[in-house]
Amino acid sequence: MKKRNLVIANWKMNPGSLEEAKKIFNTARDSAKKFKNIEVGICPPFVYLALLLKLQHPKNLFFGAQNLASEIGRAFTGEVSAEMIKNIGAEFVVIGHSERRAMGEDNEIISQKLKIAFDSELKPILCIGELERSKEGEHLAFLKKQIKECLSDLPKKYLIGITIAYEPIWSIGKSYKEAMTPTDIHETVLFIKKIITDLFGREIADSVRIIYGGSVEAENAAEIMEYGAVDGLLVGHASLTDQFPNILKNMDLKR
Repeated sequence: MKKRNLVIANWKMNPGSLEEAKKIFNTARDSAKKFKNIEVGICPPFVYLALLLKLQHPKNLFFGAQNLASEIGRAFTGEVSAEMIKNIGAEFVVIGHSERRAMGEDNEIISQKLKIAFDSELKPILCIGELERSKEGEHLAFLKKQIKECLSDLPKKYLIGITIAYEPIWSIGKSYKEAMTPTDIHETVLFIKKIITDLFGREIADSVRIIYGGSVEAENAAEIMEYGAVDGLLVGHASLTDQFPNILKNMDLKR
């Protein structure tokens, strides 16, 4: 059976109040109810996560965290553990987002976080992406290095069905007109699949779910889904706006 398309709404450090968070969530919830052929994941800031989890939501909408601690234990002020995330009812966690990498997280830390997530029965979404594209193909070597260093130390049983979010850093924060083209996305997805095949075998490569993020808006969502060969989308700013229902609609049409 073909997997349902997946969309992850990364709210980042938004919004500024619980009241606003509920409004944004209600929009996502009402839209998710209409489109049964997609899975909708909501990643609010930690301070809202437990509160929103208590609200009614359809079966195709689930919750995740934007990050987790890279250590196991209690003496880490300001950190949030995988155990806490799991016990409040969240199902997944975003790991290795480019904004976390910019704060100093390297592939070794990300690999540790992936293992902690798996061991805690959380579904991780591994983010990868190059800073810039190179005519000489240097960005491909960069992606290969990210994939290898983040995943090679994990048991193969963990890799089956893992979700990878490809989010080219140079494309983040631009308008849809300046975003990566679906053709280029398709080529990169094929490359990622090849790397995973070479490293871990075809069975794992065939099971991997690859989603795309980077200036995803209502205007380009359908085209990316149709021609980009992706299994879903990672949506940032647009997930906070009235664009989000249209993005879900376009994804449902292109399932």
